[in-house]
Amino acid sequence: MADKSFAATPAASPAAAPTPAPSAFTPYLDAVANLFHPVAGPVMNTYAGFHGWKESMGLVQPGTVENLTREIQQVHLANWLFEGARADVAKVVSANPAFQLTHSFQLTPGAGGRYNFGAIFANANSFLQGGIDGQGTVTMRANQTWSPSDVTKLQGQLVSEAGRSMIQIEHDHLGPHYSINVKSMNPGLLDGTGIHIASFFHSITPRLSLGLETVFQRPQPSILETATSYFAKLTSLPTAAPSAAAALSPAGQPTPAPFVPAWTATAQLQATGNLQATYWQKLSDKVDVALDFQTVFQPASMLGPAKREAVTTLGAKYDFRMATFRGQVDSNWKVGMLLEQRFTPAFAFLVGGEIDHAKNTSKFGVGIMIESSTMTQEEMIAAGMLQPV
Repeated sequence: MADKSFAATPAASPAAAPTPAPSAFTPYLDAVANLFHPVAGPVMNTYAGFHGWKESMGLVQPGTVENLTREIQQVHLANWLFEGARADVAKVVSANPAFQLTHSFQLTPGAGGRYNFGAIFANANSFLQGGIDGQGTVTMRANQTWSPSDVTKLQGQLVSEAGRSMIQIEHDHLGPHYSINVKSMNPGLLDGTGIHIASFFHSITPRLSLGLETVFQRPQPSILETATSYFAKLTSLPTAAPSAAAALSPAGQPTPAPFVPAWTATAQLQATGNLQATYWQKLSDKVDVALDFQTVFQPASMLGPAKREAVTTLGAKYDFRMATFRGQVDSNWKVGMLLEQRFTPAFAFLVGGEIDHAKNTSKFGVGIMIESSTMTQEEMIAAGMLQPV
């Protein structure tokens, strides 16, 4: 019997994808493309060259106009100091998604007592907050993150008094080197009334960003008032947070890295001619300092006489292991401080005060913050709310 030899046959190569047959519209589409190519071609080449030039400059995401002085607000007492007595009680119902109920009580000299009930719900893409006080005023906030670069925000307030209710809709878009914000307060869908604001902020160099904001105010359909303010931001060479810099959007593109400079200087020129300049520096992991300079130019009107003055405020914030201290002094001889002492993760004590030496007035505030949870200790440790023992 003759031997039979078997030669190894090569593996079949994958079949090439069939070329789609041209449609009846293909000649017309080609004709249109050839018609516009002499104009569109140079434009697209110029844009590609300009985009490559911007990428080579190392520009960064500058943040938004709304958060231009965020570091100053975190240090100074304007948003933190209170007068009288207050108590905030919060109950954490769930950590993921986050759901929390809050009760706030406040006693203010000359204004009596106030109470507010609130609820907060948040997950990876949505944030909802609502509250109602003792006078029946209802407030709400809603943020929806559509992508790492786009966030839509909604705020509203319902008041029993006529003309005081409001609604505000806004949208933030964060590009790789710029940010755009548009918002509208009490918009009239039929006649276009309301207050409409648009802002644009762009990184010019790795350290310098410039922007502007225009307010369109239309109290009546026949009246339109506009005002434009200008902004500048100068920083140290920023460093991006490692975790955020490595994150990718659903489309696979790097998300805009947050701005983390060691110091920041800003300037604002408002439409009224007033000027604000700020400087913030992080001296260490636990110490921040902030300086704010503002001018007040106000012409004589029914509201009062003409005013031309300037105020400079210097403040510092110290973060300790279980406490935060804020102190500030301004050029009007006003001195203030606020101490937040946290005795346990669920209980904090606040005490603050301010003395105006020029007017010989003062105010003082004391408060407590209590947090409780329906979660077990193991669930709180897993959620990062407690440190494991």
